[in-house]
Amino acid sequence: MTLMTAAEYVESLRKLHTKVYMFGEKIDNWVDHPIIRPSINSVAMTYALAQDPKYKDLMTATSNLTGHTVNRFTHLHQSTDDLIKKVKMQRLLGQKTASCFQRCVGMDSFNAVYSTTYEIDEKYGTHYHENFKKFLIYVQDNDLTVDGAMTDPKEDRSKAPHEQADPDMFVHVVEKRPDGIVVCGAKVHQTGSINSHWHIFMPTISMKEADKDYAVSFACPTDADGLYMVYGRQSCDTRKMEPGACIDLGNAKFGGQEALVVLDHVFIPNEYIFLNGEYEFAGMMVERFAGYHRQSYGGCKVGVGDVVIGAAALAAEYNGVEKASHIKDKLIEMTHLNETLYSCGIACSCEGCPTKAGNYQIDMLLANVCKQNITRFPYEIVRLAEDIAGGLMVTMPSETDFKSNTVVGRNGETIGEICNKFFAGRPDVSTEDRQRIMRFLENMCLGAAAVGYRTESLHGAGSPQAQRIMIARQGNIDGKKQLAKNIAGIKD
Repeated sequence: MTLMTAAEYVESLRKLHTKVYMFGEKIDNWVDHPIIRPSINSVAMTYALAQDPKYKDLMTATSNLTGHTVNRFTHLHQSTDDLIKKVKMQRLLGQKTASCFQRCVGMDSFNAVYSTTYEIDEKYGTHYHENFKKFLIYVQDNDLTVDGAMTDPKEDRSKAPHEQADPDMFVHVVEKRPDGIVVCGAKVHQTGSINSHWHIFMPTISMKEADKDYAVSFACPTDADGLYMVYGRQSCDTRKMEPGACIDLGNAKFGGQEALVVLDHVFIPNEYIFLNGEYEFAGMMVERFAGYHRQSYGGCKVGVGDVVIGAAALAAEYNGVEKASHIKDKLIEMTHLNETLYSCGIACSCEGCPTKAGNYQIDMLLANVCKQNITRFPYEIVRLAEDIAGGLMVTMPSETDFKSNTVVGRNGETIGEICNKFFAGRPDVSTEDRQRIMRFLENMCLGAAAVGYRTESLHGAGSPQAQRIMIARQGNIDGKKQLAKNIAGIKD
């Protein structure tokens, strides 16, 4: 087998019969749609860098299943070194795209499902682990992109899955056949779903016996019969459809993607089932996936943060204020916050340990601390970036105005000439370059990229409260109390 190139990846998507809807209409050529294509370019970068000898050590690994060289996004972590390289790879890709590159959810689901299926088989004598290994070998050998789908709509969150007025609010089994199962439901906020060849579906919460029909995990091709997607809106997304738009896009080449994924009586063959009714393992799969994904944010958000810091520094230069002490201090603070996030991602990787299945898991406490910091620090980084850039990033006329030949001045000046005159910065910086950095920051702080950098930092991989619950569980307060007792001389 050989690794796919970026071009081969894009062409592979054209061969799928993925059903995509946007703005109430079916999108036939979604691969080349101006709103969707930037997100495809971001995924393609994961393939391009894997072809570059400079990044071989980070972007590829040796499969423990086949001995072949595989893209690291399809790899099962075999050591703490693998966990560390994962974080470094994610930072690199964030630096290269300034957006979400969408393959982390698949990688994190691989590692969570692999270890969980091993323990299910250990208890029940099922064949889920072998099912999954065969599927993953297929993914590795064909260098496929797989979406990890976990988040259900949930409806009334005070009720368990089986108590919902509409059972489809959680993915569930509606029919069992000798050769497989039929499932219904949906997954929301699905990163990179449209750009994936396959999906792995997982439960979204811990479950009890009454919810066993909802305790289901399986793999499904993206273009399966009965599966369709509704593309999620992003701020300023229709700018990408404006004729000749470039500067106003902020990041014209790369972007992220979220979608609603609907399962309308989709048949899943037995060989692609990884959990089916063993409800007590739903929570294990959820926690392990969440742990890996919370580690991921210590890489990808940091790489994007690097770009935000760089853009803020350029804005300061273009505005002629880069030597001001308060500007320098803000850039230092942004760097401090960003590197703190990275430190958490590396720390939970270094403290990883093997699962029963043999692949490595991060330190759960530190992974949740990592994500808890992610819910806060990118917001402060963005606030400081907006502070440095100034109000121009949200009040500047369109690039069409800067190019306009419409005469408005008494001496024949055009709108374009007027805009270029009054929005100039320091003499050695072109007005266009100033435009570009302001629009880029707008994109990162408030526009389409803010979906993946700001809001996803808060809610992705679980809400802030989800991490706090895990921190409470993993924090070992009783052990810490005993330490204090020992030193203070308090006897039980």
